[in-house]
Amino acid sequence: MRVFISADIEGITTTTLWEECNRTQAVYAAAAQQMTNEVKAACEGAIAAGAEFILVKDAHASGTNLDIRQLPRCVELIRSGCGHPYTMAYGVDQGFDAAMFIGYHSAAGRNGNPLSHTFSQKPFEVRLNGQLCSEFTLFSLVANYEKVPPVLLTGDKALCEENAGMYPLLKTVAVKEGFGSMTRSIHPELACERIKAAAQAALTQDLSKGLIQMPEKFVFEITYKEHANAVSMSYYPGFALVGERTIRMETSDYVDVVRAVKFVL
Repeated sequence: MRVFISADIEGITTTTLWEECNRTQAVYAAAAQQMTNEVKAACEGAIAAGAEFILVKDAHASGTNLDIRQLPRCVELIRSGCGHPYTMAYGVDQGFDAAMFIGYHSAAGRNGNPLSHTFSQKPFEVRLNGQLCSEFTLFSLVANYEKVPPVLLTGDKALCEENAGMYPLLKTVAVKEGFGSMTRSIHPELACERIKAAAQAALTQDLSKGLIQMPEKFVFEITYKEHANAVSMSYYPGFALVGERTIRMETSDYVDVVRAVKFVL
């Protein structure tokens, strides 16, 4: 079994402040360690379920947060980026049996995490086909597009509850919940135990039943905090200015959506 993992940091057990997610800050080291711990737990659960190869995409900021020396030997790690449209899901392809998303967080505009955002802090909210759109939405659909079923999501409670029914086999582990600028987290070691168990359970399902049908049409809409961003980003191919702070794209090709993400968000 071959498993793909995309890992972020704002949805791990401990992070509450932006400084904890910034490698230039002293408090970052503890968050990076917990990010590594939670990815390691997912890998161990996958191995217990029969995984022989695991590819991990370090998907936070510079992509240089995880310590591969602490991960199992069957893991390969993608660090930094190459400009590919898949960004946070770069590396996933039809050679994988399942995909897992670790440390993910609520979408821009959601109250479920003080670090809620979608790809950057520029948007007030992002919508895909009318629904508020998180990074999990964007990049789990990349896996689904590549015929790789998303089977595990870990992160804040609001994100997990919102997406629990998005895929037939998706299991979720909520490691914290947020309200305003506050978080309430479970113990980091307990989080790792639950992630390991959920990963193993997720991969012992009938993975052939884990995909959803991709929509025939995508309406991708971004409302920015600053109107100037909307004006300038409206010139990206396929987008039009539809409000003072809002741009919109309509396409039948999902790759158009994720290609635009790294430029307009």
